[in-house]
Amino acid sequence: MRQLFVPILLITAVLLILIVPFVFFGEPLESRMRQWVAGDLSAATMAGLVVTLLAVDIFLPVPSSVVSTVAGRVLGVVGGTLASWLGLTLGALIAFALARTLGRRVALRFCKEEDFARTDQLSRRYGPAILVLARPVPVLAEATVLFFGTTTLPWQRFLVPVALSNLGIAAVYAELGSAVDLPVALVASVVLPMLAAVIARRLWPDENGSSGDEFREVAQGDEPRSDGGQ
Repeated sequence: MRQLFVPILLITAVLLILIVPFVFFGEPLESRMRQWVAGDLSAATMAGLVVTLLAVDIFLPVPSSVVSTVAGRVLGVVGGTLASWLGLTLGALIAFALARTLGRRVALRFCKEEDFARTDQLSRRYGPAILVLARPVPVLAEATVLFFGTTTLPWQRFLVPVALSNLGIAAVYAELGSAVDLPVALVASVVLPMLAAVIARRLWPDENGSSGDEFREVAQGDEPRSDGGQ
């Protein structure tokens, strides 16, 4: 699993380097969210803004959990869920397509084709489960999509778990934004990804691939084994 973990970690570190300056020097996020909620934006304009922001998340430091929460506040649970799901999924598709088109070509300048053989095998085995685990975690979600785009993970095995995960994430934040006062909802939208990161770390497959096997099978549509893996 080290062959998967190390490059994902490196991509995450690079993305963090790009994002940190915006976090410290950008305009306070809550103030901007309040302006959107208090503004006279139509539902269609707000939905388009949500989809656009989430779709370009790979290029800009967009706090997807906060945007999805505000979407639920302004558009309601159903509208917020649909807008957030579409934006999240489009963003993942764009990132995966770019990595599939350019990423491996760039990587081959530093590695040999045979070096990818083991990584490709592991990505097909663990890729869907890792994508599901990483989706709620900021930065790591984008890093895993970029990484698996450079492997031979099939489009279907990428799209299905990511789309379903995005639907669940969008629904949770839309419900949060709709049901809870905005200040509390915004705080929760920051705390929940942190909790997701802790859970993802506990379920992440270990070096031998034993930890998280049952979760991987469920994520891939298989029945969990009850024989202890025998």
